[in-house]
Amino acid sequence: MPRPLLFLSTLIALACAQQIITPSSVLNISSCPITYYGKKYEQIYVNSTTENFALCFDGFFETQTGGDGLVGPAASYVTLHINSKNSKLESQVHQEVPSIKASLKCNLEFFMEYTKKSNLTFRVHSLQLTAKTMKSSILIVGIKVTTVYKNTIQDISGCRHLGIAYEPDTVVSADPETCSKLTCSETAVLETIGCGPLERCQGNNTVLASTCTVTGPTIIDVHGHMNSIQDRCAYSLFSTPLLPDFLVLGNFRDRRRKDVSFLDSVTLRVDRHYIHLEQGGRVQMDDSTLTLSSSSQLVHGVQLSKDQTGVTAKLLLSNLNISVFFDGYTAQILLEGPAGSSVEGLCGNCSSSLSDLRLSEYSSTSCEMQYSETADSTIDCTSVTERCNLLKEAPFSSCNTDIDPEPYITACTDTLCKYPAVDGLNCQFLKAYARACSLHNHALDGWTSKTGCSSEAFCQDRTCSDHEFCGEKTVGGDTRCFCRDIFASKYQEINSLGDATVCMQDSASVTLVGCLLEDKHINYSALQLNYPTCRGQVDKLTHMVTFSFNSSNRCGTVVTTNNSYVIYKNTIRSQNYSFDVITRNDQVQIDFSCVHSQPNINTATFRIRDCSVAQKISCGAWNYTLIIKAYTDAGRTQVVQLNSHLRLNQRIWVELETNGLDGSMVTVVSDSCWATNQASPTSSPRHDLIINGERYSDCANPADLTVAVEENGLGTSTLFSFNMFRFTGGSGEVYLHCKLHLCPKEETSCIPNCNAAARRRRSVGSKYEGEASIGMSWTH
Repeated sequence: MPRPLLFLSTLIALACAQQIITPSSVLNISSCPITYYGKKYEQIYVNSTTENFALCFDGFFETQTGGDGLVGPAASYVTLHINSKNSKLESQVHQEVPSIKASLKCNLEFFMEYTKKSNLTFRVHSLQLTAKTMKSSILIVGIKVTTVYKNTIQDISGCRHLGIAYEPDTVVSADPETCSKLTCSETAVLETIGCGPLERCQGNNTVLASTCTVTGPTIIDVHGHMNSIQDRCAYSLFSTPLLPDFLVLGNFRDRRRKDVSFLDSVTLRVDRHYIHLEQGGRVQMDDSTLTLSSSSQLVHGVQLSKDQTGVTAKLLLSNLNISVFFDGYTAQILLEGPAGSSVEGLCGNCSSSLSDLRLSEYSSTSCEMQYSETADSTIDCTSVTERCNLLKEAPFSSCNTDIDPEPYITACTDTLCKYPAVDGLNCQFLKAYARACSLHNHALDGWTSKTGCSSEAFCQDRTCSDHEFCGEKTVGGDTRCFCRDIFASKYQEINSLGDATVCMQDSASVTLVGCLLEDKHINYSALQLNYPTCRGQVDKLTHMVTFSFNSSNRCGTVVTTNNSYVIYKNTIRSQNYSFDVITRNDQVQIDFSCVHSQPNINTATFRIRDCSVAQKISCGAWNYTLIIKAYTDAGRTQVVQLNSHLRLNQRIWVELETNGLDGSMVTVVSDSCWATNQASPTSSPRHDLIINGERYSDCANPADLTVAVEENGLGTSTLFSFNMFRFTGGSGEVYLHCKLHLCPKEETSCIPNCNAAARRRRSVGSKYEGEASIGMSWTH
């Protein structure tokens, strides 16, 4: 509102209109009305006596009764000019009185003549009152008496209350019980100031009482502004310089769709400790699970409690109270402290850059990856919008003046026009608004019955694993843990219900995903391996189901062989599995297996001048090691070393030993062994020691009567011996090569059936002469 001034000046504006003033005149100033201490006047009453000259706004001036007006010395001649806008004068006023911001629209100029050397000019207008005098002053009378001297400015705008005048920007009255104040504003308007929509009165101090709501992918900050999270990272929700070691962060994850994220948990960092508020009302303190009730439990200065609506964490400080509520899907942070308290994080200003508030140290490395999915054609966005707009209707409307429903409506429609209204989402945004209202003393009676919602927490006390979330089996029906879409997709892409088989040295296991089994309506407790007693074991934290067998409990594992592998196979099947041609029951059959690859000619090359050779064989998911060693005694205590000296015709024992095979299920059979004077197993000349042929399968070469097969096909190692020799005309190096295979013990026999009649044994003679040195040429 324009503010009048009294201003003593030597400037005289050009007159646009002029009125001659008689000793008692009533002047019409409706074309340039004056507001004087809160009252607007469109007439001026002029009095002129031998002692003074008076301009009054509410009647002719009388010394006894007073009145609103201006009183100056008596004049012999008075004129009034009504002037239009004067930019130069306006600029001067703004410079002299910076608090005046309004523009000059018009002014009233009074010129009073005393003598030729003495006169008085003053102006009254919608912006200011100005006066010029050579030796006199003007007295402001009425509701506020003020003397204005020459070359000074007096602001005569203001407010009046109960007959008292108040200057702009002053407090008229204050009520400490209600924290309300009656003020004369900077624009000279009476205003009642109490607690704002997000403030509460405590004693004689106004305190900040702000609420931040995080529900679904949406953050609604303490100012009512909103933002939406598109990824699956952790973000800073609240922090304050008043408490540097305190941080509230929100973790966002996917559910049934990869392209929509939801608030999944809330973490409070307090003095390097972490309190995790999770789904189902579970609370973790660092790595320990807390048991809570409706009675507060103090943990590192934080009061923790739990009821049927959710979990509440409170931190009470001398100048700030922080309350964090989480029901598994919606978080609401209530802040109570001195007005002007600093609030940082998304709750303080959700319009801040999300990248600045993203907490990479609490997020997975792939959390920022964006996904795109086809729209859900089953969603009726029109009916969803109608549902969300219930927040504008009774009983919610009673809270609309204090808590703006628009951010909640936008969050509701944006989410439910893209994501199906399941898992309590139909009520989630309505419930969030209702609770925000209750935090500010608005009880919305009957909102649950009108909407068909419950005030209790959804999925309370149901704990899901990290790769799961709690949802409804059917809309409004029972709940269970569902697989998150990103986690499940890697199995669905290969049409699998679990991870690949894990094959260890003497055991094998396969792990199925519990939530994928439930998607297929498969009860893990009704599954078994080939033996009915071999059941799956469920991990209570991850809900993964593991089936396994080992050498001591084979669970009906079937061992077969082909040219390349030995195969260990078992089957996860329903207890009521039928092998009939037809069945009328649901059937489950999941085959899994481990394999040993058959060793080949290149897997075990023995160079006679070395002490031993070991090679690790990767056989699919199972590994084993094959080692060949040479000894100079039958007890196999004297290993042939790198510089051992061997005599021609000296007896040598060769052992082919494996590590990593289950001797109860498989044996090792030497198919053939031969020697060459070069490293290549196909080089010539060649001397056979064990022959793999139609007549002498896996048996000693009948042409070399020094060869004796002592163990073959009995276990996980083989043993044979022969007399040392050399190749005629060759170097002093001999290379030994062996070819083996693995034989399942379930076969009839793994022991070679050698034709003894075809062999003619003879004693070790002196056919071979000379000495040999391993790693050196022969010396004569």
